[in-house]
Amino acid sequence: MPELPEVETTRRGIAPAIEHEAISAVIVRNPSLRWPVPPDLAERSVGKRVQAVTRRGKYLLLDLGDGFLILHLGMSGSLRVVAADSPAEKHDHVDLVFGKQALRLRDPRRFGALLWQPGIANVHPLLASLGPEPLGSDFTPEILFQSLQRRHCAVKIAIMDSKLVVGVGNIYASESLFRAGILPLRAASSVRLAECMDLHAAIRQTLQAAIEAGGSTLRDFVDSSGKPGYFQQQYFVYDRAEQPCLCCGSPIRSSRLGQRSTYWCINCQH
Repeated sequence: MPELPEVETTRRGIAPAIEHEAISAVIVRNPSLRWPVPPDLAERSVGKRVQAVTRRGKYLLLDLGDGFLILHLGMSGSLRVVAADSPAEKHDHVDLVFGKQALRLRDPRRFGALLWQPGIANVHPLLASLGPEPLGSDFTPEILFQSLQRRHCAVKIAIMDSKLVVGVGNIYASESLFRAGILPLRAASSVRLAECMDLHAAIRQTLQAAIEAGGSTLRDFVDSSGKPGYFQQQYFVYDRAEQPCLCCGSPIRSSRLGQRSTYWCINCQH
C-alpha cells in the first residue's frame, strides 16, 4: 500500500502540472472505488482551478476554492499526468482533464478513493481524527512520549496508528524502529523519553530518505511519470528475514505483529 513517502512523491510530481490550471472535463469510467465516486463530481469541478495540491497523511487534497477533491491511492493506485487523448487502459478509472493533459487515476484493486468535501477539508470524517504530521512542527519527542505512555500495545503498532501520528506505515515503522534501536515488540508505554527522542528523529530521517528516493516500489507503486521508487534498496530490516544485519551481521528476525510482517535485528534493537 502506498505510504506517506509514496503519496508525497506523487504530490510533488503532479503539483507543477495541475496547480493553477482549470479542470475542463471529468471522465469517470468506473465509479466503483472503495467509496463511489460522487455522481456530481463534474458539476462540482469543471471550470474551477486547482489552487493548491497538498497532502494530509496518505490523502492528497486538491483545493478548488470552495471545496476539496480528496484522493487516496488505496492498495495499488497511482496518479499520472498523461496526454488527455491518450487511450485509457483497463484499470484507468477516472481522468481529471486540464486542456491537453489529464490527471489519470489508475487503481487495479479499486481500494482507492476520489471524494468531494465542500468548504474545509479537515472536517471530512476521513481526516478529522488524524494525528500530527511526522515531518511537521506539531510532532515533537515530548508529544510522542506522552502518546506512547498511554498505550499498552507494541510500540510498532502504536506508531502506525494514524491518531498518534499519520503516515508511518508498516515499512517505515520497521525501518524507523531499527534506526532508533528499539525492539518493535516492546510495550509502547515502556519507551523512555530519551528513546522517544531517538525514535522521533528516526521517523523523520526514514521518511525524508524515502521521499528523496521516490518512495518504495514492492509491487505496484509508480510515481506520476510512471517510474518506480528506489527506497527498498536502502532497507535495513524490512523484508530481510534471516539476512545479516547491515550494521552488526546478526540475522534479521521476523514475525507477525498486528497481522503485519515485522522485522528487527536481534542485536541492534532492545
